[in-house]
Amino acid sequence: MIGPMLERLVAACDGASKGNPGPAAWAWVISEDERTPVRWEAGPLGRATNNVAELTALERLLASTDPGVPLEVRMDSQYAMKAVTTWLPGWKRNGWKTSGGKPVANRELVVRIDELLGGRSVEFRYVPAHQVDGDPLNDFADRAASQAAVVQEPAGSDLGSAAPPPSPDTPSASRPRRVSAGGTRASGADSAKRSGGSARTIKARFSGRCLCGRPYEAGEPIAKNPQGWGHPECREAATG
Repeated sequence: MIGPMLERLVAACDGASKGNPGPAAWAWVISEDERTPVRWEAGPLGRATNNVAELTALERLLASTDPGVPLEVRMDSQYAMKAVTTWLPGWKRNGWKTSGGKPVANRELVVRIDELLGGRSVEFRYVPAHQVDGDPLNDFADRAASQAAVVQEPAGSDLGSAAPPPSPDTPSASRPRRVSAGGTRASGADSAKRSGGSARTIKARFSGRCLCGRPYEAGEPIAKNPQGWGHPECREAATG
C-alpha cells in the first residue's frame, strides 16, 4: 500500500474483455502528481465480461490503497461508476434487486466495493477513453488491462514489469512517456514515428474509435491518421 504520509492520491482503473465475454483482465495505476504513474498492477480474469473486469479493477484499486488517504478515481466505464455512486443505494434498499425486480448483476463485486468505500474519502471522475490529449493515467490503465487480457498473466511495478506498450487504437497525442517498473520516465520510441506517417493499413488488435467519431472493431482494417488510428477512408479525407 501507498503510505499514509500523502495528502491525496490520484488513480485510474480499467478493465478489458476481448470478446465480451472473452479473455479479460483488470488494471489500476496510482500517481502522486496526477499524470506520472508511480505504481500499477494488472491481472488476468480468464473468461469474463467487460463489466466484471471494470468492477474488479475498482475493487483491486480500493483494496490496494490506504483508506486513510483521500483518493480520486478516474474511470472510463459509466457502468462501473454509476453502479457504485448512483444505483447502489437503491439496490440496497430493494434487497439487491433492480428497479425492475431483477437480481443485481455482479452483486458480489458490488458488495465488496461498497464495503471498501465505507468510511473513506473517494471522489470518482469520468474520463472518456481513447481521446487525443486524454487522461494519461486512464490511458495507462487501459493499455495494462488490454495487455493482461491478451497474455493472461499478472503484471505490475511490484513485479518488475515494464510499462504496457502503446496500443494501435490509442491516439498518439494522449500517450504518456513509457514508465519503468520503478516509476521513472523513459523516452521510448513513439509509434507514430515508427509508422512514418505512411498510408499502410493494418488490422486493429483491439476495438477503438476513429477521428470521425465512429467505432471500429478488432480485426477491421485501420490506417494511421493525424490523430491516431481509424478507418482508412477517414485518413484519406483528413490528409487529402
